[in-house]
Amino acid sequence: MPTATYRFQIQPAFTFDDAAEQADYLAALGVSHAYLSPVLQPAPGSTHGYDVVDHSRLNEEAGGRPAFDRLVERLHGQGVRAVADVVPNHMTVPTPAYLNRQWWSLLRDGRDSEFAHWFDVDWDAEDGRVLMPVLGVTPEEALAGGELTVDQTGGPGGDEWVVRYYDHQFPVRPGTEKRELPDLLAAQAYRLAHWREGGDRLNYRRFFDVTSLAAVRVEDPEVFDATHALLLELVRAGELDGLRIDHPDGLADPRGYLDMLAEATGDAWVVAEKILEGHEQLPVDWRCAGTTGYDTLLRVGGVFVDPQSEGDLARLARDLTGDDRGLEEIVDESKRLVVERVQAAEVNRLLRLIARVAPELDPAAARRALEALLVAMDRYRAYVRPGERARSEQVAVVEEACDRAEAFLPDADHRTLSRLREIVLATGAAPADQAAADELVVRFQQTCGPVMAKAIEDTAFYRYVRLVSLNEVGGNPANFGTGVGELHEFAERQLASWPTAMTTLSTHDTKRSEDVRARIGVISERPHEWGQWLDEARRFAAPYRGERLDPATEYLLWQTAVGVWPIDGERLHGYATKAIREAKVHTTWTDPDDAYEKAVGAFVDGLVGDPAVARHIEAWHTQTAEPSRAAILGQKLLQLVMPGVPDVYQGTELVDLSLVDPDNRRPVDYAERRRRLEALDAGSDPADLDDEKLLVTSRALRLRRDHPEWFTGETATYEPLAATTPHALGVGRGDGSGTQVVAVVTRLTTGLEAAGGWGSHRVHLPPGSWRDELTGRVVSTRDSEGVAVAELLADLPVALLVRDEH
Repeated sequence: MPTATYRFQIQPAFTFDDAAEQADYLAALGVSHAYLSPVLQPAPGSTHGYDVVDHSRLNEEAGGRPAFDRLVERLHGQGVRAVADVVPNHMTVPTPAYLNRQWWSLLRDGRDSEFAHWFDVDWDAEDGRVLMPVLGVTPEEALAGGELTVDQTGGPGGDEWVVRYYDHQFPVRPGTEKRELPDLLAAQAYRLAHWREGGDRLNYRRFFDVTSLAAVRVEDPEVFDATHALLLELVRAGELDGLRIDHPDGLADPRGYLDMLAEATGDAWVVAEKILEGHEQLPVDWRCAGTTGYDTLLRVGGVFVDPQSEGDLARLARDLTGDDRGLEEIVDESKRLVVERVQAAEVNRLLRLIARVAPELDPAAARRALEALLVAMDRYRAYVRPGERARSEQVAVVEEACDRAEAFLPDADHRTLSRLREIVLATGAAPADQAAADELVVRFQQTCGPVMAKAIEDTAFYRYVRLVSLNEVGGNPANFGTGVGELHEFAERQLASWPTAMTTLSTHDTKRSEDVRARIGVISERPHEWGQWLDEARRFAAPYRGERLDPATEYLLWQTAVGVWPIDGERLHGYATKAIREAKVHTTWTDPDDAYEKAVGAFVDGLVGDPAVARHIEAWHTQTAEPSRAAILGQKLLQLVMPGVPDVYQGTELVDLSLVDPDNRRPVDYAERRRRLEALDAGSDPADLDDEKLLVTSRALRLRRDHPEWFTGETATYEPLAATTPHALGVGRGDGSGTQVVAVVTRLTTGLEAAGGWGSHRVHLPPGSWRDELTGRVVSTRDSEGVAVAELLADLPVALLVRDEH
């Protein structure tokens, strides 16, 4: 069982051998397990590994099996184990296609392929063929222009008949190679098409809207066995101790998948990347340790946001952008966009099923009702399973969504919506086609997740700019911060229900690193000063603000700048382009608006290139240095002492100012981290905030490693500690014999300063003698008065106290 993990992003630039070089560093840091991003063979050059092409091989660009074995040996030699990411939902459609032999077989042989059951293809939609939307022009234009050719020098062995389109290769069905090219293409098991056709006609299930990631049917036991054989071999051999499951909500049956995995691994430690919305709870019948920790991220970060500024910042955003819509309205608008455009192919496939299940429904009314229901769903899925009676909580999810959907529909469509509700819940009148009904129950839920993710995280969160540090995966920016009581309730519930779930603050998917969010969150502590600062900032940047620049984009970039400063132009340009294309207001990935993007680029150039702007941003950082310091260290310490197994994303043991992927996959300077840790261990005082964060991280991780019984053991406890000020937050951890560790953090430092500082305020510790692992200071308490916070936090805004037995 891990006590803490450290996430390595394995890729060609950071191989298994490179990770092995850090084994002793991980041991010194205090983690029990290296957490490896997907280790199976991805597409060539992949920097993330979620585009698997071969489940039977380990990533050869990272060194393959020999290097992986060396990594495990080095880790074990340092007392560190390994866990790995698993991608069960999809494989990549690579270029050339033969790199994925299962997909190559499917394209060559169609329904007759031995791997046809691996992939989720609606064969009837394309007359028994797979739509391949890869052309930049129509097929007729590609033929006329000589862009499509055929020869016998392709495929995996270099001697197969193939159709070529630039770097693409597609197999020729045996027996058709002698035909003229137009007839040859018509005889294949695939249909080449303009890339835009994929938007509404794609007939294989994919990951979200990524056409190059084809979904895999791991609900089929044969497919499960084949895709998991190597990983299970590594688990059984002791080379992997646990698994992190990517996007389980995309699977046909998440619960069934976790059951199969638990049986195959002997109930190894498994965490699932499940996004919980609002008060949603992880299904209690999932055989796993819990989620990957976005629920913890949301609440830990939230206690460092001042709720009193909500109105001020809402007015500021409204006055600047002219947009007074709330988040709910923006989300609904974003969902409609995604349902109608981004997920159009998936919606059309659902409608084909509805026509088979309930042919009596008017097709136009069925489309309106289905689209309204997808917009109204407020979570990734309801977990209804074909052949099982839906539980009350599952029924409630769908019924509440139907209630919301009614508001989007004319009265005449409500009866159609009611019938759709029955179909989705597998209740009511017998369907005309039971197989189609069962498929629809599953496929509807598989579509809800992409709609949620693409509409909220990848659209609305780039449009809603009130306080962008709250716009995080699994978050709800309409909830302005987290109350201390809510944090404690969550922690106690986790300890009771999911004590060994993963916790996190930064991942490869977070929109901003933990420290960028902390810096931006400080705006909530100083809304009036921020408004004044912003007025001056906009005056400095006036020469770079073209007429086309959207005020919402500008406000997003100012908040981003103070979060990540200093930043070079290349990084900020990359982020800005991604942000405006994801927002889908003025430009998109598929239809970029060059003029708008140039206007944004000119503003970014001015922002990073003007010394006056730089001085102004640096002045804000000087002004907010202490609140930022308290939030950065405080949220890190809370994550590391909260119930669960904390994950440290690569490099974040120091202050990390990364933005959304791919920015968060930049190289990590481990030599610098080693040097700093060695100096701290030798007794040096922290020289800066980087040292302070490393001190907090290493000392908390070592405590977890040395005393797992206090944090994840069967008798582990969690105790909220009272304080005489809301600016001190204390928690205690321990076991059946009592509280053994206490963490105290400072929150909302600006308000504390305005109130005159700590004064005589106290935090109530359990009686005894306590030693601060961060400073060496010893404090004692013998009664209920507790200890003076000013004494406890004289050197750092946080304390990590361990009961002193001497």
